[in-house]
Amino acid sequence: MNKVLPASALIVLSLIVSGCSGEGNSQTPPGPPATKAEVSVVSLHPQSVAITAELPGRTTASLVAEVRPQVGGIIQKRLFEEGSEVREGDPLYQIDPASYQAAYESAVADLQKAEAAIPSAQAKVERYQGLIKQNAVSKQDLDEATASLAQANADVAAAKAAVQTSKINLDFTTIDAPISGRIDKSTLTPGALVTASQETALTTIRTLDPINVDVTQSSVNLLNLSQAIDAGRIKISGPNVSVKLKLENGAIYSQAGKLEFAESAVSETTGTFSLRAQFPNPDRLLLPGMYVRAIVEEGVASNSFLVPQRAISRNSKGEATALFVTQDGKVEQRTLEVGQSVGNNWLVSSGVSDGDRVIVEGSQLVRAGQEVDAVDVVIDETTGEVRERHQGAAPKVRAEDVATGLPSKSDVTGSTAKD
Repeated sequence: MNKVLPASALIVLSLIVSGCSGEGNSQTPPGPPATKAEVSVVSLHPQSVAITAELPGRTTASLVAEVRPQVGGIIQKRLFEEGSEVREGDPLYQIDPASYQAAYESAVADLQKAEAAIPSAQAKVERYQGLIKQNAVSKQDLDEATASLAQANADVAAAKAAVQTSKINLDFTTIDAPISGRIDKSTLTPGALVTASQETALTTIRTLDPINVDVTQSSVNLLNLSQAIDAGRIKISGPNVSVKLKLENGAIYSQAGKLEFAESAVSETTGTFSLRAQFPNPDRLLLPGMYVRAIVEEGVASNSFLVPQRAISRNSKGEATALFVTQDGKVEQRTLEVGQSVGNNWLVSSGVSDGDRVIVEGSQLVRAGQEVDAVDVVIDETTGEVRERHQGAAPKVRAEDVATGLPSKSDVTGSTAKD
């Protein structure tokens, strides 16, 4: 008679049978598919690029005048406010004029005395000229009278010169501004004794509007620019070269300047030559001695490519390289020929073509030949950082996730385990 097994025994028996049937199957269940690394790319297109040179320099006053006395004496008054703007001809100092006034009056008196002797000498000559016809006087007497008249005329001329000299010295007791500009502090106070053409200047006047900027340019850069112009890669922007100014705090000066001249010789010690640009300075924002950087427009490079600096690295040979994403979504490494920097970009002359996509983020996570997901981004030209990302872009893959082939935490967030 068959016995019916209890339900618990049936459960145990089924577990034993299922365990025996799985003894020969040692394979693990397949893991999740590998996730492609995400990289940020910028599409490159040819454009006309303004070639500029950013050169260090310092501001200098367009006119400088050191004020010194031209006559000696005691300073009675200072007639200007220190640090103010003065105009050419404004009185600055008053030297005690008493002695110069007396010398001027004495010279005037000597002139009057010399002029008084002329009528008598002139009349004597005329009288002797009439008498000599009658043989009443000798020829010698006429010659002496003529010489006396000439001497009297010479005395008048000398007296006039003495009057003019004394008048000039008297006028020099008032020291006037030789140029217009901003005046510095006074080195002497009223009561101080000064001498003519003394070594110590009383004050200094500087013309600040316009103001000059003296910069230096490398002779190598000049040769490179000339060769690029001759080869047709760069077109000269025009005879009136515009210059912009970058201040010490990084701000761009609001007024544009113009290039005045360049030196005709290169320094044998530094290999550079000097350039001078002139800028309007109506608000007196620029002061002499400031360190600035002049941005000089040298020309325009047509059909050129700008590659973000963050996308370019150097290999062991010192060559510039960058990673690109091909049409089939694979990474490709190229060697580029780069020129000068333009903002936060490099001017690239070879190695790129229209529509190429260069990797600007995630290049350290991928290698050549690897398939990637490319997301278009926009680079901020001011900072060189990524400013805008394509809508709906997938989350970034971390470096450790790429190495292990596991999905990132963001891929499993919110999932639930099945029972």
